[in-house]
Amino acid sequence: MRRLAALTALALATAAAPAASAQGPPPPLPGADAALVVDARNGDLMFSRKAGERRSIASTTKLMTALLTLERTRPKEVFTAADYVAAPVESQIGLTPGERMRVSDLLEALLLESANDAAATLAVGVSGSIDAFVEDMNERAEELGLEDTSYANPIGFDDPMNYSTARDLATLTLELLKKPRFARVVDLPVAELESGARPRTIDNRNALVASHRFVSGVKTGHTLGAGYVLIGAAEGRGDAKVVSVVMGEPSEAARDAETLKLLRWGLGFFHQVRVLDDRRVMARADVEYYDDERIALVPARDAVLTIRIGERVRRRVRAPDQLEGPLEAGSRVGTVTVFVDGEPVRRVALVTARAVPDAGTLRVLLSELGVPLTVLLVLAILLGAALAATRLRVRVRLVKR
Repeated sequence: MRRLAALTALALATAAAPAASAQGPPPPLPGADAALVVDARNGDLMFSRKAGERRSIASTTKLMTALLTLERTRPKEVFTAADYVAAPVESQIGLTPGERMRVSDLLEALLLESANDAAATLAVGVSGSIDAFVEDMNERAEELGLEDTSYANPIGFDDPMNYSTARDLATLTLELLKKPRFARVVDLPVAELESGARPRTIDNRNALVASHRFVSGVKTGHTLGAGYVLIGAAEGRGDAKVVSVVMGEPSEAARDAETLKLLRWGLGFFHQVRVLDDRRVMARADVEYYDDERIALVPARDAVLTIRIGERVRRRVRAPDQLEGPLEAGSRVGTVTVFVDGEPVRRVALVTARAVPDAGTLRVLLSELGVPLTVLLVLAILLGAALAATRLRVRVRLVKR
């Protein structure tokens, strides 16, 4: 029978990683009034400057407009253009009164072109009116715990009641990035809008998506009150992902340059570590009825994790202290769980490195009874067999007579 050993915790220090100071301090950001970098995998804060101060947020307001749209509509739904006349200087796609467009195209116009007419149309389509939609925006912000966020419109016009913080913007962005539709759209350099009165081609106002392959989003914004705002997202090796926020930048060039600095700095903290090796023995188990047999237990497969400098990795092994054969090589007999900073991130089966032999009847008897009793038992069996054979021969002779 298999006997399970107690859980064994094995600490694995990330010795292969450089010290936390190796990445250095964050880059200088002379243009940003507020800035932030978070680990997009878990929301851990990596860098913060005035990230809790409330500021105007311009068209990054449209992130909440996008969230409500994604949660309450279907991509193929069709909305009629809202009664909204955009000024010539506003971002827009030129929707005409009564024009009908699919939600999927309106969403792309909202997030890439930052179209105000698309925002108004989505607001009315989702909630029935812009006022009702703004109420829904604020209710959703409260549900997400965005305590320093308030919305006055779905577009991002400057208003004393339309504000947020770098911290809240990052939290909202991480919620949106969980949605594949959103992540796909904000990573598009260009899009074709096929519904509506005419085809339209729009470019992503976040030019970093087109010019830098590792940048994967998210949203720009600009008004006189907010300055230039950009929420960026980037991906590195493995599953390294970061989100950055810069607010109050003096120009597009400064906004883009400082976003790139933060994204590169954040990704520089990640490295890949082989935490499980299918050739490395994690435990050994006795074999029942074999005093001199020990079977090595190894992970069923390798495991490589992407971790940040300073994160600690440990492994917890659950394995039997004894095995009963026969078992083929590669038989699953336990598990090894990998933890990063106390959180379980990977579980892999432990398997036998070689076959586990069958004990056989004689070995079981020797183990259970000992040598003397086993010998007596075998002699008794042999004697019994001899007597039975003798009796059989006697019976045969009698029958022949």
